[in-house]
Amino acid sequence: MRTFSAADAKNRFGELLDAAQREPVRIEKHGRATAVMVSEAEYADLAFQIAEIERFKIEKGLADLDAGRAVDGPAFFDDLKARLAQ
Repeated sequence: MRTFSAADAKNRFGELLDAAQREPVRIEKHGRATAVMVSEAEYADLAFQIAEIERFKIEKGLADLDAGRAVDGPAFFDDLKARLAQ
């Protein structure tokens, strides 16, 4: 992964944009990573992957509810408090 300082990113923005089309580019300020720039295509792919993970979690949760594998939140915490008090 290529790295630009914040000052270089500002002064060489066109080069930064070109580099981000090939690979993610880390931007550092005062020697600390503060941001990563990626191409639009890479961002769209990441957003799609995140959406798929979230969809899977929702489907799994609904299947657990349908199968009776769910616990009421307040009841769970009451039980947890009782167990911790023992």
